[in-house]
Amino acid sequence: MTDSARSRILDSIRQASRRADDDTIERELQALGSAPTADLPAPELSTAFLANVLKNQGSIDCVANRSGVVKALAEYLYRHFRSHRLVAGNDPNLAAMPWREAGVLPRFGSVEPGEPVTLSYALLGVAEIGAIVTLTGKANPAANNLLSEHHIVVVDSTRLVRDMEAAWKIIATESARTGRPRGINFIAGPSSTADIEGKLVYGAHGPRNWHVIMMGDLPATTVAEAHALAGR
Repeated sequence: MTDSARSRILDSIRQASRRADDDTIERELQALGSAPTADLPAPELSTAFLANVLKNQGSIDCVANRSGVVKALAEYLYRHFRSHRLVAGNDPNLAAMPWREAGVLPRFGSVEPGEPVTLSYALLGVAEIGAIVTLTGKANPAANNLLSEHHIVVVDSTRLVRDMEAAWKIIATESARTGRPRGINFIAGPSSTADIEGKLVYGAHGPRNWHVIMMGDLPATTVAEAHALAGR
């Protein structure tokens, strides 16, 4: 494309932009509509979410309350590391956990080299894609989501939404209430990448293991149903 042709196109775009007022743009956007969301693997949001976490190569636990969270953390840490140490952000929801009940020893802050396990608290869980959402900042360092070998996330079952559209509405509301976050992370599984032959490798540029602990009043069969739906 020549410079003169490029200039004519850009000038046409500028002229069109000047003629279109906000109401016109809004009407045109509304007229576009939206694509249908993906079908969920189960009617219950909790089961659908956990099934998709498993399909994304994550692992799961379900607990009833905060005491259950720290117990599940202690079991996970001992099983993988014979230790009870991890790094957690300064999120108030994590600070309020009854850590002493299970002997878990958190260090609050941002992960440093040699620390293999981090813990985050999710703002939301998105059932459609099996993802969690975190708003990063001083209380929730982005490094804790991205740089450890094992990333563990706690999500409250009351904070599940069906799809991405619902998630973005809540994010917008939360940002208006608390201020714009440093970053917004949608995380749907451990880090992975594939070469030109399609060979998938986990942990190439981020966590090799992703573990989700769902907290809430859930049926005892939820985990088994999620595993069955995921073929795991």
